[in-house]
Amino acid sequence: MNKIRIPSIYAEMTPNPMTMKFVADYMLLPDGVHLEIMSAGAAGESPLALELFRMPFVKGVYIAANFVTVLKNDKASWNDVAFDVRDFIKDFIGSGGKIWNPAAPKASDDLQNNQTSAPEQFVSHAEPANSSEQKIIDAIEEHIKPAVESDGGLILFRSFKDGVVTLQLKGSCNGCPSSAITLKAGVEQLLKRVVPEVTEVIQEM
Repeated sequence: MNKIRIPSIYAEMTPNPMTMKFVADYMLLPDGVHLEIMSAGAAGESPLALELFRMPFVKGVYIAANFVTVLKNDKASWNDVAFDVRDFIKDFIGSGGKIWNPAAPKASDDLQNNQTSAPEQFVSHAEPANSSEQKIIDAIEEHIKPAVESDGGLILFRSFKDGVVTLQLKGSCNGCPSSAITLKAGVEQLLKRVVPEVTEVIQEM
């Protein structure tokens, strides 16, 4: 019988004031698995996310590696709810609750709403079509992705066409007020140095 490991969880602010990152002291999901769930109706494969959506202020949940990023609505203050979310995640996992159950039904009937698509699970960059795209992906992996993950998010290469690099942002980066500045001031300048053909970096909408 497997012994349940009670995690140590701490809360960490992100650049996005609407999200909070809750970090555990061990991996919560297998390497390469990321769950971004933007409604209760899409949370069937993540019992943890499904329960988090029962909190009235929760608008989205992103789970990857050793952390859970929670997106709140504008009516709640993290000063009032952060400790409650942290303690809930700790107690849920510590009592044997499942974080990810891919064999589960997509959603419970009592929590269905208009958005019922399943969350993305195995998230990766688009397949590179040439050496320039491979250089872009390598630069993202080496220089950009670690910093983004430390903020509770994920950044993925989607396409490179006519000088324009399209990237997908997830977790705390998705909807972050500073993400546009980060793309232009940081990511775009780096990719222009790596691949001179790059003229612009945009976010996939």
